[in-house]
Amino acid sequence: MMSQTVPVVHGAARGGSAGRRAAGAVLAFAVIAVVFVELLPRIADYGDVWSVLTTLGPAEVAALAIATAINLATFAPPWMAAIPGLGYWNATVLTQVSTALSIAVPGGDAAGIAASYAMLRRWGIGRRAVAVAVVVTGVGNQLVNVLLPLLALALLVMTGGSSPVLLTAALIGIAAILAVSAAFALVLRGERQALAVGRRAEWLVNHLLALVHRPPREGWGEGLVRFRRETVDLVARRWPALAGSIILGHLTVFAVLLVALRVTGVGADEVGWVEALAAWGLIRLLSAVPVTPAGVGIVELGLSSALVGFGAHNAEAVAAVLLYRALTVLPTLALGAMLGLTWPSRSVRLEGGELP
Repeated sequence: MMSQTVPVVHGAARGGSAGRRAAGAVLAFAVIAVVFVELLPRIADYGDVWSVLTTLGPAEVAALAIATAINLATFAPPWMAAIPGLGYWNATVLTQVSTALSIAVPGGDAAGIAASYAMLRRWGIGRRAVAVAVVVTGVGNQLVNVLLPLLALALLVMTGGSSPVLLTAALIGIAAILAVSAAFALVLRGERQALAVGRRAEWLVNHLLALVHRPPREGWGEGLVRFRRETVDLVARRWPALAGSIILGHLTVFAVLLVALRVTGVGADEVGWVEALAAWGLIRLLSAVPVTPAGVGIVELGLSSALVGFGAHNAEAVAAVLLYRALTVLPTLALGAMLGLTWPSRSVRLEGGELP
């Protein structure tokens, strides 16, 4: 009986997973189509947007190119801090390839994380070292994503501005950061707590595996204790480099938007840098749920609307947003595709030995 039921369960799971992926792809395509065909033209006619873009001269193009290059250059440092000895070029290859996959492949961030794991393991880096690096950089990025709208809200209030939408997003962000921080702190608080969390997770997973007649897992509690030790050690030794590089990376992305605003004619008297940071931080927070790849459509519509709400002219706001999106997505897709051909031949020599 068991040999007959197991394939049925697995086949149903694969069918259900394929069905969910297909439904997700259809939903994403529908959202993108509605945004670019129906909603975004209501903010600004594409002809007017094109007129704004065609006014850009050599100086404006150069400013955009410099901002884009600086942004691309800041992808690598967080991973260099998380895996000492990885090296700048290896970290660049890693981040460009994994980010390109997270943009282009169904599954979004999960695909990028899987690619990062596979690449680092192929380079000979141990499982625990990879797991620690993935968690530390991932949690750090999410914390910054949440903290930026809070910072923007505080700056708006201090400068006499207000935004009910931003306030709502900030409250959501506070709840999210508290939940993430509580879970992370529970694991890092002590070995006893880490052991308990690992064993509870193992118990739950083994009950689920039993339903599909799969063998149980063992050693999760002890594994989480080791993971905690290594995470605490890494953060204690490298936190200035980790925090600084992650924050810098986010701010260079914002810099691309700010330059795009200025070269398309959205002056500081219309949308100041504080208001631009507020709009940008809000949309990054709200687009964290991967409805479409890289938030395509969601970001363009939301950010354009927010900038217009702060005082930008419609066509200039949409032109700036489309420029910003093109310059933060397309170069990474191109670099990721090219560098993806070279990563299997690369090697890494870690500082201070290797974690198994």
